[in-house]
Parts: sequence; structure tokens; C-alpha cells
Amino acid sequence: MAGRSFSLTPKKVPQVNSKFRTIKTALPVPESISLLETLRAHEPASMGGQPPIVWESATGCEVKDRWGNRWLDWSSGVLVTNAGHGRKEIADAIVKQATSPLLHNYLFPNEARAALAKRLTELAPAPLKKCFLLTTGSEATECAMKLAKTWGIKQGGNKKDVIVSFEHGFHGRTLGAQLAGGIPALKSWITHEHPDYVQVPFPGDWRLKPEQRTFAAFEQALKAKGVEAKNVAGVIVESYQGGSASFMPVDVAKQLREWCTKNGAALIFDEVQAGFGRCGTFFAFEHYGVVPDLTCCGKGISSSLPISCVLGRPEIMDLYPPGSMTSTHSGNPICAAAALANLEILVKEKLSEQAAARGEELFAGLEAIRKQYAERVARVEGKGLVAGMHCVKPGTTEPDPDLAFRVVERAVEKGLLMFTPVGFMGATVKICPPLVISKEQVADGIAALGEAFAEVVAEIVKEVPASAK
Repeated sequence: MAGRSFSLTPKKVPQVNSKFRTIKTALPVPESISLLETLRAHEPASMGGQPPIVWESATGCEVKDRWGNRWLDWSSGVLVTNAGHGRKEIADAIVKQATSPLLHNYLFPNEARAALAKRLTELAPAPLKKCFLLTTGSEATECAMKLAKTWGIKQGGNKKDVIVSFEHGFHGRTLGAQLAGGIPALKSWITHEHPDYVQVPFPGDWRLKPEQRTFAAFEQALKAKGVEAKNVAGVIVESYQGGSASFMPVDVAKQLREWCTKNGAALIFDEVQAGFGRCGTFFAFEHYGVVPDLTCCGKGISSSLPISCVLGRPEIMDLYPPGSMTSTHSGNPICAAAALANLEILVKEKLSEQAAARGEELFAGLEAIRKQYAERVARVEGKGLVAGMHCVKPGTTEPDPDLAFRVVERAVEKGLLMFTPVGFMGATVKICPPLVISKEQVADGIAALGEAFAEVVAEIVKEVPASAK
């Protein structure tokens, strides 16, 4: 479970001055070291895993520090700023609500919460017509699984309590979310499997054989785990897997929807990373032509402040009576105001359509890089403005986390900001710019990423002993 930290020793890097990127100093910036060291001294080590760039401001697709460096952002602050960084409309809504003044009021009604719940259920397809506002993505996935299990037990008794999820999946870092997660290294602290939480192979995993990417394989995997369909309370799946940006085959998604309906299991799509226009549709599950019973949303819901939600069928959402399923910060008025402003931007500016159009240009550029380094980049996965470049060791499907890490590090040195590689063994370079990115910015980012790959691959080739070549 060991992670990799970026060095805090300043490194002299070539200066960059493109239309969207400026690098003037060594990196990390020498003057920033004391702040970075303060963070490492007073925060847990787990917080030190991202490039040591000290953000001072961010607008649109641009991130700046105070020393004159400027990055084209391909992280969206981990898939949050769908409407772009620092949107004036969102900032104005936050200020207006904060100066009203109303900062917090628990579950006592407020206008912003009512307006947001109504707006979200208007935007969601039927039958997702109830909304429970929460704070984080993990809180939303925990709530959805709680509802699914409660629904299952109500229908079939205490044995109908199994939650099925998928290998390599990620649903958050709290206990229930990690029990459902499919990344063993992240949940080794739990020390043992829980019989109510079962993972099966993800049918969108490109490493699987074709016959393993079918719905029949899903059913066979459940049988091998000793799980009877009648005992499944819910199936939770990311609309695309966050670590890989991989989607499941459409026919499998449709069959999964039918199977859940037939067996009285709640189908849950985890949209925390995927939602609100990023994949070229407002909800990413629209790509499958199916509607879940529950969906978990977060991150891009506000393009700023912490807020999440579960949207679902009323008969499931209303299982708990008043006062028995609540959240301290549910529908916080300031967060709700930010989310309302964000949703208005997403709809008014048609950012779903923008993501689809820019996504075509992004994937064309990424595919060109993949073809150039086909032995080292096995796949480019994703849709719209989310992509994963899967780095592998030459001639194999074995992940190459070193290549992925060095490419991200080099890209940052060139003024292209991405977060640390994710996915299987940390070998996927994840790309997820704000949805307001322009055609010019896509091209500029592709140029920088292509340079990063070229330089890192050349260095790796030189590092390999002649006898091993």
C-alpha cells in the first residue's frame, strides 16, 4: 500500500511560456518549501501524495502560484470544478448567501436547500424523484448501500442483504465504502472480508478475456462466490471506474438493469466522479440507456464547496421515518447556493455538449500519443472529458506505475497540472480538465503531454542496461 511522494528538493526545469502555461522558477518553488514542510510536519503522510504546487488562485482552466508560474489544469481539483475554477456566478451566490446572513441551520428548512433538492430531481430522469443532500461522496455511497440493504430486507428478510460491487472499484474511504470497494490494498486495515459485501470482475476491464466481459460471467462469478440472486439487496457500480476511466459494455449494463429488477435488487450507479456533464451527458449512466434505482452524486455538483446527494426512487428514499436518516450539514445553505449556481451554468452553457465536443479532440490527441508509444501505453479509456492512459511495461499488460508517475511529474514541470496516477497499481494517467476547456487549450495540453511522454520514455530507455535491451 506504499505510495510515492514528490521530492521537496527544488529542481531546475526548463522555462515554459506558452499561451496557457508559464514556468519561471525551479520546482518546487524554493520560496514554497517552508510551507510544504509545515504541511508535512502537521498533516498525516497520506496528504503528501500530490505534486508540490502551492495554489494561490485558479480561474477557468488555469491555476497560478504566487511566484509567476501558471498551469493548464487537467485535474479539475480531482473532478470537482466542472464549470471551471473560480466562477464569478458561484462566488457571487456564496457571498450573497453568507452575507444574508445564514451559514448553517441543520435540518431546519431553508430556501436554498429546497430549491436545490427540487432542481436536482427536475434534472434527474424518472423515477429518481427524491433527493437527500449530504456532504461527501463517501457519505452518499454509504447512504445508498444502507437504503439498498434496508429495501432488500423489507422485501426478502434478513438474508436479502448482500451488496455486490466490482473489482478495482472505488466508492470512498469510509468503512462501508471500502467494504464495497474493489481495491484490496486500500482495505487491508479491515483485515477480513465481510460476507454481505461481494466483489466480482468488472466487465469493462480491458485486461479480461472477451468471455469474461459478459453478463454471463457476472452470473458465474456470483455463483462461484456462493451468492444466490434472491439474496442480493443491491448492486453498486461506478458509471465509469474512477481509477481507469473504463465503462462497462452497454449490453451488460442493460442486462444488469433487467436482472436487478427481476430479483428485487436496487441498482446503484455511483456518479460521484462521473456526473454533471463530464462524460458528454448530464449523467454518465445515460450512455447505457438505463436508469438506476439510486444514484450517488458529488464533486462536480457544486464546482466548489463540499456537497453531495443521493437521488432515488421515492419508495426506497422514504424507507426511514422523520429524524432517523439525517446529516448534520445536509443542504448547508452556502453549499446549496453554490450548487444551484453551478447547475445553472452547466445547463445554460450546455457544458455536457461542450464536454462531448472537446472530448473528441482530446481523445484524438491521446490516441496519437498512445500509438506513438504503443508498447508502453496499452489503452486510452473514457468518454467526454475524462480519460485514463494505461501505462504498461513494454510488450506486456503489466502495469508500469513508474512511467505513469514520471510522466505526470514531467507534465507538471511543463505547466500541465494533473494529479498523481491512479488505478491498478497506480499506473493510469488520469485526465479530467474543467468542462469549459477550449479547443486551443486541449491542443496545448496534448502538446505538453506528448513532450512529457517523449522525454520520460527516452530517459527510461537510456536507464536500461545494454544487456537487458
